[in-house]
Amino acid sequence: MVTAHRPSLDLEALRVLTLVADLGSISAAARAEQISQPSASKRIQVLERQLDLELLDRRTRGATLTDHGRVVTGWCRAVVDATDALVNGSQALSARTAEQLSIGASQTIAEYLAPSWLGEFYRRGGKPHVQLRVANSQGVIAALRAREIELGFVETPTVPTDLHCRQVATDRLVLVVSPDHALARRRGPVSCDELAAMQLASREDGSGTRDTLRGAVGQAMAPPAVELDSNAAVKVLVSSGSLPAVISELAVANELRDGRLVEVPLSDVDLSRSLNAVWRRGTRLRAAAGQFLLTARPVAGPAPVPSQTPPRPPDRHGRPHQPPA
Repeated sequence: MVTAHRPSLDLEALRVLTLVADLGSISAAARAEQISQPSASKRIQVLERQLDLELLDRRTRGATLTDHGRVVTGWCRAVVDATDALVNGSQALSARTAEQLSIGASQTIAEYLAPSWLGEFYRRGGKPHVQLRVANSQGVIAALRAREIELGFVETPTVPTDLHCRQVATDRLVLVVSPDHALARRRGPVSCDELAAMQLASREDGSGTRDTLRGAVGQAMAPPAVELDSNAAVKVLVSSGSLPAVISELAVANELRDGRLVEVPLSDVDLSRSLNAVWRRGTRLRAAAGQFLLTARPVAGPAPVPSQTPPRPPDRHGRPHQPPA
């Protein structure tokens, strides 16, 4: 079967033809389209050659449709109306999308970094309402692939090749116990083999923390004693004194500083990791998502704990005490 040649029709020529039918002349159609009369005439002539039909009777005053022209104009109206509906509907969808930015973040990032990023985003004049979805790293990747979010932030050490990836921060996992746990009194560091065999309170499978630990110690890692789906739950369990845990330093910074948890040193194992922004390959981030990505950067660490030694009172002349030279 031979397919007939299908010309590439100019949508604006179809629109001019319908205006000629409505307004009665090429000059009136040109004014309505804000183009010159010769340009309007040229478009109709090209359309006639493409269709191999005479559409206008130019022998009379003005321009009237031929019989073929009236039939073709009916079809043109359907095309022009459908195109207008397409453009108007797409613009409405685009405007609605521009009012909201959907992002996803793995739990550690969502709890300890994203709030500062959101504040900076709005301080810089970010307009859209931001919807933040919190999941583990695999959940964020799944939401990206399903087009439920536009931009994601993950902790997993391996980013799939179908996603763009940009490092936004670094983090380190630490082995922590309660001050009453036996490991808190250990003199030497824990080796990689010891860590792999240890019964831990662990984040759930699919979390970036679990994936990073597995990648660092190998597949021979012992099954966890218990799996929990939040950093907060892990910290509560470790604080009870029953189990150690490997968890983000970001998540336990306050507890380590005030002594509620104790870090146990490690040897021959690297638990540092990158925290990455990810988005779908083959897509261009909208302006709002690009602006948010610019704000996603490391935040200042916690301020050092002030000395508990009270200052000495001023001397008898009211001057502050000066230490001896």
